[in-house]
Amino acid sequence: MYSRSCCLLLLVLLASDCMDSVRGLFPFGQPEFSYKRSNCKPIPATLVLCHDIEYPNMRLPNLLGHETMKEVLQQASSWIPLVQKQCHQDTKKFLCSLFAPVCIDDLDETIKPCRSLCEQVKDSCAPVMSAFGFPWPDMLECSRFPQDNDLCIPPASTEHVVPVTREAPKVCDACKNSNEDDNDIVENLCKNDFALKIKVKEIAYINGDTKIIPETKGKTIYKLNGVTERDLKKTVLWLKDGLQCTCDEMNDINAPYLVMGQKLGGELVITSVKRWQKGQREFKRITRSIRKLQC
Repeated sequence: MYSRSCCLLLLVLLASDCMDSVRGLFPFGQPEFSYKRSNCKPIPATLVLCHDIEYPNMRLPNLLGHETMKEVLQQASSWIPLVQKQCHQDTKKFLCSLFAPVCIDDLDETIKPCRSLCEQVKDSCAPVMSAFGFPWPDMLECSRFPQDNDLCIPPASTEHVVPVTREAPKVCDACKNSNEDDNDIVENLCKNDFALKIKVKEIAYINGDTKIIPETKGKTIYKLNGVTERDLKKTVLWLKDGLQCTCDEMNDINAPYLVMGQKLGGELVITSVKRWQKGQREFKRITRSIRKLQC
């Protein structure tokens, strides 16, 4: 699902069949919009991206060329981190107008998002995606959408927007900042099965969990306990319930990270992640603690 070169909400803000693979924090493919005759389908509860959207039925095929609900669910989950970033109030509306376009039985024509809706979301969210190392994808290029008229979905009118106090997104436990002294660092290392310094190659979202594939080169092993070299040949790390929380600690796919975790049920599950900043005092202490590690 995510590679730095093409593409894991987007913290990822950001699935496999439609675009071959959705890579990076966001899915970057370039499907042409579908113009096949569409059928109205109820929006399933499993389409988390579009929870609480203001209409009950969606069209299939959708505007991104997905012909089955399975495709829609796979691809849409990768964009949840971008919505969680709250970069624009209409991010969900814009994305759902593409993944789950409104369907009205008596209207054959597909209702697309207005160009102004796209432009407003892009202006606010493209910098967030850029922070993850990804450009605004061609499939969301605003010139593809119609100029504002009665048959497209407009942005929310600023005159009628009621300010909403939003609950702060939950931070993933593994991503919470903590001030650790040397003893805490050693204790954390000792209670985990692995400690690796990695760079991220791909990030994907599967069944609500975040799947992280590190680059094979430049990986530094600090500790292995119950984890074999075979386990690390095709390293896959998991951040459990990653779609239900945010991880600002891992918001730059180009940065190196220190990840620690445990082998649970055959999976390498991350319990701690820290962005590695060369020369930073904390990481000098971590390196020193690792060298004299005695558990």
